[in-house]
Formats: sequence, C-alpha cells, structure tokens
Amino acid sequence: MSESQRPTKDANRKKVAAPRTAREVALQVLTQVEEDGAYSNMQLHGALQRSELKGADAGLATELVYGTISRLSTIDYFLEPFVAKGMKKLQPWVRNLLRLSFYQLYYLDRIPAHAAVNEAVNIAKKRGHQGISGMVNGVLRNVLRRKDELKLPEHLPAAERIALEHAHPQWLVERWISQYGEEVTNAMCQANNEPPSVSVRVNQTKLTRDELLSQMHVAQVDAIPSSLSEDGIIVRSGGNMALTDWYRDGRLSIQDESSMLVAAAVDPKSGMRVLDCCAAPGGKSMHLAEKLGLKGEIIANDIHPHKAKLIEDQAIRLGLHTIRTTTGDALEMQSLYPAASFDRILLDAPCSGLGVIRRKPDLKWAKQAEDIEDISKLQLELLERTASLLKKDGILVYSTCTVEKQENEELIRTFLKKHPEFSEAEPILQGSSNASRAEIGLQILPQDYHSDGFYIARLVKLG
Repeated sequence: MSESQRPTKDANRKKVAAPRTAREVALQVLTQVEEDGAYSNMQLHGALQRSELKGADAGLATELVYGTISRLSTIDYFLEPFVAKGMKKLQPWVRNLLRLSFYQLYYLDRIPAHAAVNEAVNIAKKRGHQGISGMVNGVLRNVLRRKDELKLPEHLPAAERIALEHAHPQWLVERWISQYGEEVTNAMCQANNEPPSVSVRVNQTKLTRDELLSQMHVAQVDAIPSSLSEDGIIVRSGGNMALTDWYRDGRLSIQDESSMLVAAAVDPKSGMRVLDCCAAPGGKSMHLAEKLGLKGEIIANDIHPHKAKLIEDQAIRLGLHTIRTTTGDALEMQSLYPAASFDRILLDAPCSGLGVIRRKPDLKWAKQAEDIEDISKLQLELLERTASLLKKDGILVYSTCTVEKQENEELIRTFLKKHPEFSEAEPILQGSSNASRAEIGLQILPQDYHSDGFYIARLVKLG
C-alpha cells in the first residue's frame, strides 16, 4: 500500500511523518496539548526522547513549547487580524504552527526571521498543501512587515491590560487583583512568564552543601548556594542535573527552593514518627528523612500504588532507610492509625497548582474558578481528618504550591476557628518581608525569590 493510500485520522490531511526538527517537535507537542488536553511537560519529555534531539535543538523545542503556551492569548490577539478567516477556524496544527512562528518573530531576538518563516512554510507543505503553505507564508511575512506596529492598546482597565500584556486569563487576573492588588498581581503574572530556575537539594546524609558546591565548581558547573534553604543549590548552567553522577549516586535531588522550606517547617527530630499524607512523587518525604537522620520513621503515603513505587525508588537511590511507603486514601488515615500516633504530620495537599505556572504554563489556561472552589473543600476535609492523628505538642504542616488565598490562608483560618485545640506555631523565615503577604502562615509568590509560588502553615496541637 502506498503512503498516500494508508488510512489516516483525518482523510483530508496528509499522513504526518515523525517530527525530526526542533520546530516539528514543538508543533507536535503544542497540537497534542490543544487537541487532547495533554500536559505539556509530559508530552515534551516523550517527544524529545522519541526525536533524539540533543543540545541546542532540544533547547529550542523546549523554548518554543513553553514560550508559545506562556504567551498564548497575546500571540492570538496579535495574529487574529492577519488571518482572513480567523484563528479559530484554522486546523489546530496550522494554528499552532502560526503561533510558534510568531513567538520566534516577536519574542526571540536570537533566531533569524528568515529561518523561522522558511521552516514554517516547509512544515506547512509537508503536512498540508500549497494553499496552506501560501497562507502561512503570507501571514508571517505580513507580521514581519508590521512588527513595529504590533502594540497593545493604551488606557485599558488594569485587569484587561495585565491579562493581555502577560498572557493570563482575565478572570484569574481579576481574582488576584482582589487578593493582592494591581501592582503585586502585575509582578506575579510577569514572573510566571520567566524561565524557572534550576535548583537541587543536597543529600546531607552523604555530604555537605559546601562539599557538593566544590565538586560542581571543579566540574565547571556554575552553581551558587540557595538563599532560601540551607540544603539548596541554584544551578545557573551546567547541563541536566538528573543525568549526572551526583544524581545517580544519591548526592542530590532536583527540587524547587520554595518546596525545600516544607521539610524545614516540619522540623523532624531524631526518633520521631512522621506522617506524609500525600507523598508522591516523594521529594518532601526524602527531605524529611534526610533531616530525621538514622532514628525514627517516615510514613510516606499516597493513594496511587504506582506513585508509591516512585517513592521507594527515590529512597533506594538516596540511601534512606527510615521511609516506609503505604498506599491509601489520605481521607481514611484515621481508620489505619489510632489518634495521636504521630509527632509530626505533613499535609502537602492537592491544589490548583497556580504557583507553578512558570514550570507548567498550560495550567493557567486549563483551570477555572470552580476548580478552586472544589479543591478547597477537599483540602479542608483532608486537614480535619488527619489532624486527630497528631500527638499533643506535635506540629502539623499544611502546604500547597498555589497562590490562592482560598486554598491557603483563608482555609487555615477556617480550620483554626473550628479547632481551638490547634494554634499557629512559630513561623519559618522570620523577619522575611514576604511573611506579610499572609496573616497566617507563609505565602511566597513567584516574584519573591524567583522560585515557585508556595504556601506553608505550621500548626501546633495544644495540651
């Protein structure tokens, strides 16, 4: 059977060859994200492995995927006047080809315009027909001719201006303005479009941070100590840390700086019994075990068996023997353990994830206001059900990777009103200007330390 005779998902479309170039890979990922609701990070990881792109080419594909998704609404706003029948009526792959090409022309100075246009036209010829390639060529060349004219309207209302300038859903911008004010919201949305830092956590059961930094400098890795966590290192350049001997030998783990503060807030002491209710993929459980030392126990629980296996694998890699993995619904922990069973409890609750938009830009387009309403109800139920498992004078830490007050400060305030046997414990990062962002707990925003947006509350069980 000839290539043209083989059945396809869309009979009016050519069979698409496996992507070989960075732009083809990026186009495939962007189209899958739009059509299938796929997660960009997972799709990109798989696509890069299959394509075998390396070095600069893999970097370009990554930049095009995350950059295009980050700036999606602004790109569509600028492209719309150039597309005769409108962006919405285009086939998804054509729409995304225009988007990733516009991103290169408008946002990336280092890529020659002719290279971006020529490859877009070639991809259109391969995937479509002469009419599509001609349209793509015409749109992109018109964009180039009028590039200096592409500016946002002046005197827009604050929420509309921020949403359009920094490519965020307007409902979300309006919500954040009501919580944090216009200036802070503008800075948060701007920070969400910046590349994330690469940070690693030193396994201090094997070596000190200074020792690992010294090894990195010898290997010509540009790295500096974290200002947030005593266990953290910021890697400014030096390759993929997950492919290094340091990672394979269990000397480091990859973790965001804000997330590293959670184990410090739990503050496990030698001999303690600690429950991590929603532990997967296990980074915080590992950090707790590293701080616990040789005596004590970490119960790392997750509802999914395959994720519990990930936790076990991490413990083996890091050489940590105080972790015991369990599988079960965190809402049912009361039926598995008697009251007052644990010295410390960590509830790293499922959340909207709106603090990690910098790493997962498709989140801001996928979430709706009702998602926040629904998840906050689950969070409060999880907190109330696990609280009885804490011993007197024990510490319960509630954390999320979101900036939503309904999931964070407001939820903790509701819990404390209903449970007078709990009180806020001594906070971490004392004296930090960012502590004022929340009256209860610590709220870090993406612009504060160029780390993830994160919330941490420390609660103590009174006598």
